Amino acid sequence: MNAQISTTAATFGAAELNERTIRRRAVEAITWGIPMVNYDLMIQSMLYDAEGKVNQILYWSDLCDWKNQYLTPNPDTIYFMPFFDTKDAGPMVLEIPPADGGSITGTIMDSWQMALEDTGPAGADKGKGGKYLIVPPGYKEKIPAGFIVLPSSTYQGYALLRSILKSRSDSDIAEAVEYGRRMKLYPLSAAANPPETEFVDAINIVVSGVIPYDVRFFESLHRMVQYEPWLERDRAMIDPLKSLGIAKGKPFKPDERTRGILESAAQEALALFDLRYETIYEPYNKGKRWFLPADRDLIISVQAGFTKTDIYPTDMRGVLFYFAYTTVKHLGAGQFYLFVSRDADGNPMNGAATYRLKVPPKVPVHQYWSAVLYDFATHALIRNMPHPSCTSQSPGLQTNADGSVDLYFAPKAPDGKASNWIPTDPKGRFEALFRFYGPDKPLFDKTWVLPDIEKVK
Repeated sequence: MNAQISTTAATFGAAELNERTIRRRAVEAITWGIPMVNYDLMIQSMLYDAEGKVNQILYWSDLCDWKNQYLTPNPDTIYFMPFFDTKDAGPMVLEIPPADGGSITGTIMDSWQMALEDTGPAGADKGKGGKYLIVPPGYKEKIPAGFIVLPSSTYQGYALLRSILKSRSDSDIAEAVEYGRRMKLYPLSAAANPPETEFVDAINIVVSGVIPYDVRFFESLHRMVQYEPWLERDRAMIDPLKSLGIAKGKPFKPDERTRGILESAAQEALALFDLRYETIYEPYNKGKRWFLPADRDLIISVQAGFTKTDIYPTDMRGVLFYFAYTTVKHLGAGQFYLFVSRDADGNPMNGAATYRLKVPPKVPVHQYWSAVLYDFATHALIRNMPHPSCTSQSPGLQTNADGSVDLYFAPKAPDGKASNWIPTDPKGRFEALFRFYGPDKPLFDKTWVLPDIEKVK
């Protein structure tokens, strides 16, 4: 046995074996840690680009445009993002107003972006409004009555909340903003006399959550490892991360050789994500290309808070957070999503070409639908575009005689179709996301089918 080991080691060499180990573990660390890095990039941008603070609410005072460079955001709703940190402040209260003229759809998550609970009509408060209490790990104090209690396994986290529009009119947008600003965020210790909630407006500010597939990924992961407790389910990652130079209580200072290996491994992880993104998801409707970016094990794990001992779908979770952020506790109750990255012929969608999507009549929603385009290279909104989407609420949207709607994706609007046009960058590849807010039964029983995107010859 010793002779065999010696021969094998000699075949590869000590330096090569070490390099192979670092590369292999780095790729796995990216797959495992990307939800936390995804979160960290958003909070860092909130702190430094928008000049906010933790335990404040980032929001957009109008519909966002390409300057929101978080991954696949929704430019057709008013976003509110409370970022909370319970390490020093203790339990935090997030008050959601009752749905009396407005509606909040969204999810509260820990820093792994694991859904703690949904809010609003499709959430725990059922539209009646409620006080959600985020409780930090290890908290032992008695919790007073009157709260929807959400124990968190991490100190940090955020909520992605959407103030739903009645229409795209200026007055309805302003009303949705005003309604969203009725929510409150404050420490439980100040519940008797809550301080005024601080709102940070990100409109016209470039904030970014685009994943950097280089050494910056590991710098971000190191920052999160330093701050958050190790979870029992993840203790097997302690030694692999240590071999990359990421360990609690120690600085992350890889030498030049290790930096080079990490940079190369990050590019390998990106290539793996790209491959999985386009091959692992089953079409939502047979024979079509639109897909729901989740599988059974991931949905079960999210709903169970990753407490199931016989499943831990890190591969599927990793792919999800490579192109999106947020999870949903009860998928389909308030919103539903279908993605596509290729046209009807199976080809990548080229920003220099013209495409058409025929949206059939009677889209199964009782709020609204939207189609949004993203840059395939970053999974963020395409930069410098005048607008990123079309929705059932878009002013002047043209409808065909049968109730269907033809949408066009191209660098320039086809003649007479500007109201139904989403611009593309001729230098890049794009992908599309179709959102259903307030989805109805025909979507789930699949009697209503979204056709593929067709290239206009």
